[in-house]
Amino acid sequence: MAEAQNPPADQRQTAVQGGPPPAGATTSGSIAVAAESTVATRMSAEPSFDVADFPVPHGREEEWRFTPLDRLKGLHDGTAEASGTLKVEISAPDEVSVETVGRDDARLGRAGKPVDRVAAQAFSSFEKATVVTVPREAVLAEPIRVSLHGEGGVTYGHTVFELGAFAEAVLVLDHTGDAVRAANVEYVLGDGAKLTVVSVQDWDDSAVHCSQHNALVGRDASFKSVVVTFGGDVVRLHPRVNYAGPGGEAELYGLYFTDAGQHQEHRLLVDHDSPQCRSNVAYKGALQGEGAHAVWIGDVLIRKAAEGTDSYELNRNLVLTDGARVDSVPNLEIETGEIAGAGHASATGRFEDAQLFYLMSRGIPADEARRLVVRGFFAELVQQIGLPDVQERLLARIDAELEASVA
Repeated sequence: MAEAQNPPADQRQTAVQGGPPPAGATTSGSIAVAAESTVATRMSAEPSFDVADFPVPHGREEEWRFTPLDRLKGLHDGTAEASGTLKVEISAPDEVSVETVGRDDARLGRAGKPVDRVAAQAFSSFEKATVVTVPREAVLAEPIRVSLHGEGGVTYGHTVFELGAFAEAVLVLDHTGDAVRAANVEYVLGDGAKLTVVSVQDWDDSAVHCSQHNALVGRDASFKSVVVTFGGDVVRLHPRVNYAGPGGEAELYGLYFTDAGQHQEHRLLVDHDSPQCRSNVAYKGALQGEGAHAVWIGDVLIRKAAEGTDSYELNRNLVLTDGARVDSVPNLEIETGEIAGAGHASATGRFEDAQLFYLMSRGIPADEARRLVVRGFFAELVQQIGLPDVQERLLARIDAELEASVA
């Protein structure tokens, strides 16, 4: 995947220093060093499991200023009482254990605390949690598949996926149906473990989904996340990565297609708190229709102890029609000069008529040419999934979105 890989060291240094954006692109971001840290990459309140530690947001706060609070159905102010049903089906190889546990289970919360009021509300409101464990050194031949289908109403949840040392697994989380959903998901990787997570948000148009994803990456472990967001009225996801030891790697990929009236928000934080770790972030989105709104916040924090860090983040957005809006904000905060590389890039552009004309001049109908351009924009990220059935489904979903816009 050429665009998502780390650039050469000299290019990364240019990015850190705020080099010029590509022609025709718009960029945004902020950088701070140790003596001038602006806490741009950190929430305004300290992480906590207690809802009372977070004031009710009013939309003026930095972490809430893009979110339509009036469309969260009460998840942000405590008025959303659990009243719904979520049908959950888990398919896993025999060596994987699946447990339903109480709130007092010591495995809950190890990957990180809630960082906003909705996540704290979710942690305070679930009745039972699910813990999925892959034993030490197990290499799964088939993926773990978790299907969550909303059947209306408000639901809260908490799930932990834990890999023992040197285990390897692929996990697919599939969200469908109608729900007002707030949840916390934890990924705990033992030393040398490898986990790939594919999280698909394919909700009905009326759904609301807010979720915090915490990954704790062990020594020399590898974590890859692919987040795909299509459905829902409002989707607000907050993936976060911390490292439990040196040598860890994290790759965070994302694909979103924001349609008329939808609000899709992805807020990432990679917290480099251990030395010699690597992270690579690449999110791409396409938008069409009046009132389509996509928000991408990419925060990378390289702490003083994280010498030898190699980090890069990228966001690209393709605006297909008038009336759509993108807010893309990469933030990079560095507290040590002893790093291998760090940088970021963000660009938003219109669908180029020249590309369409080129294909049409070679006998390809306009609708098919438009589909090819958008497919090509997303193709490299879709390939990161590595599961043919999921990839084919998502490409078909992209085609369906484009056909609906033409109709």
